[in-house]
Amino acid sequence: MFDFVRQHNKIMQILLVLLIFPSFVLFGIDGYNRFREKGEAVASVDGQDISQAEWDNALRAETQRMRESMPNTDPKFLDSPQVKYEILERIVRDRLLSVAATKLFLNVSDQRLAQELQKNPTIASLRKPDGSLDLVQYRQLLSSQGLTPESFESRMRSDLSVQQVIMGIAKGSFVPSKLKDVTSNAYNEQREIQVQFFKGEDYASKLKYPDEELQAYYKSHESQFQSLESADLEYVLLDMPTVEKSIVVNESELKTYFEQNSSKLVGQEERRASHILISASKDATTEAKAKAKAKAQELLSEIKKSPQSFADIAKKNSQDPVSAAKGGDLDFFAKGAMVKPFEEAAFSMQKGQVSDLVESEFGYHIIKLTDIKMPKVPTFEELRPTLEAQVKKQMAQKKFAEEAELFTNLVYEQSDSLKPVAEKLKLEIRTLNSVSRSASPAQLGPLKNPKILNAIFSQDSIDKKHNTEAIELSPNLLASARITKYSAARTLSFDEVKDRVKAAYEKEQSLLMAKKSGLQVQTNSKDHPEGTKLGSALTVSRQDLQKLPQIVVETALRAPTQALPAWTGVDLGGDGYAVVKVIKVIPEKSVASGLDLKASKDRTEPVAQALSAAENLSYYNFLKSNYKAKINVASPASSLVGN
Repeated sequence: MFDFVRQHNKIMQILLVLLIFPSFVLFGIDGYNRFREKGEAVASVDGQDISQAEWDNALRAETQRMRESMPNTDPKFLDSPQVKYEILERIVRDRLLSVAATKLFLNVSDQRLAQELQKNPTIASLRKPDGSLDLVQYRQLLSSQGLTPESFESRMRSDLSVQQVIMGIAKGSFVPSKLKDVTSNAYNEQREIQVQFFKGEDYASKLKYPDEELQAYYKSHESQFQSLESADLEYVLLDMPTVEKSIVVNESELKTYFEQNSSKLVGQEERRASHILISASKDATTEAKAKAKAKAQELLSEIKKSPQSFADIAKKNSQDPVSAAKGGDLDFFAKGAMVKPFEEAAFSMQKGQVSDLVESEFGYHIIKLTDIKMPKVPTFEELRPTLEAQVKKQMAQKKFAEEAELFTNLVYEQSDSLKPVAEKLKLEIRTLNSVSRSASPAQLGPLKNPKILNAIFSQDSIDKKHNTEAIELSPNLLASARITKYSAARTLSFDEVKDRVKAAYEKEQSLLMAKKSGLQVQTNSKDHPEGTKLGSALTVSRQDLQKLPQIVVETALRAPTQALPAWTGVDLGGDGYAVVKVIKVIPEKSVASGLDLKASKDRTEPVAQALSAAENLSYYNFLKSNYKAKINVASPASSLVGN
């Protein structure tokens, strides 16, 4: 188990992030459940399919989020197969944990939900001086994210349920001291070794072979010498910038827009006021309210006798602790910022005026209006550039929707050519040559989308040279393509690939000679160690590879050491072979004997964490098996978390 944890340390790190920590952005992530749409199933959990459309929507949402939070992110990274696959894994993870939470009846009480909401710093910032939540700002904040308090709290409850699935294992993980000692020794042990490398290129010059061997190699490896299936394409794009260029806004439209939206284009009126608050909550008794009102009335009488004393009276008597220290000053505010009774009173007063008592849910207010800030009303000419941009954008959005429908219909109805749609919508017909099914994003340019590649290389497109359907490459970007020339995959002739055959054959034979020599030296060294030419002695460990390949160090650390020196070897694949001599074993206790308590703990703590992470991984794999989580898409070679 320890070897698995150590060899897959990147997997463990990713799993800790994916499984233990909640995937909140501001408040939490829904798990993409709202994206259920019909389409090809790319994965499934507990019998429920995850469609290609759901994956595409999640990709768009994540790409947009990453671009906003990290604007310098390389677009190629966001479009890489590894990132796309990891987002699909995250969708499966979220769905799996949600299913597990439901099946295991892991509910969240109202009290627990309230506690979590109180911990949220964003929500905490919306609290008023009296500790109550500003419901107006709360709703406005959620509304900006397309949420209501009900939907947000439901989502939060769901996220907390999901956390319980994994946190029970994470927090309850226990590593026995003996197991920790054994694994810690394996993790921290050092060995003194010498290494001899046998590389293929060192034997290439020794090769001698007739042409017949090359011919034989070619025939037995024909699958390696295939030309890729490819096609020459023509395509058209419909995008928002193209549509915007065709928009001309006339003077009358601009003026109409200015007249209809002048109140929105001009800022809001703001007012500055001071107040004195005598608290009386809406749940207070009649007697308490009467007492508060009498106190407020008494203060109002004092102010009417001496209006200039308002600030002093506020400092001494106001029960709003924030504004009282400033003589009751609330600074400037616009409509919508205060509770309704307060706002109505403040916006009906004249500058310098003191109100009568104003009752709100917080108690009784005495308000003094100290200033009025009227927004500057810009002229039509001043706003003209802004108006033109806004109107043009609105008109372009409407026109794009109309042209998108026309684009979709034309490429389908007149499928033998792209000229009709290009002429009708004034689009440029572009070309790409020698495009393969596995074309790179750089080669595809604006067509870097797997959906359009699949459509281009569909049987209908290949056989009949029909237009593909209109495919949305990204928001406000549609494309259609057709094949103008198709070249099927074929086995290249020996003459076409003779140089490639020779290079491949020589590499294979050189590596075989290198490995044979390494094995021979390894065998002979056990009986005649003095004849082996080894490198300088190095002390290696799992934390210090001494610039050696990891597989060499792993082989040295796994070698049986009942008798020293111990000899072993390892196949390095395309890099040849390595012979390793283990001279000395340095146990963890010897390494750690000179360390203080903290340093010693720092050495053993990663072991405990790795064992705990392995336990989490095991539990996650159990959930995948139990609830039949499956990904139907092939994993990229460098994907960190496999299916």
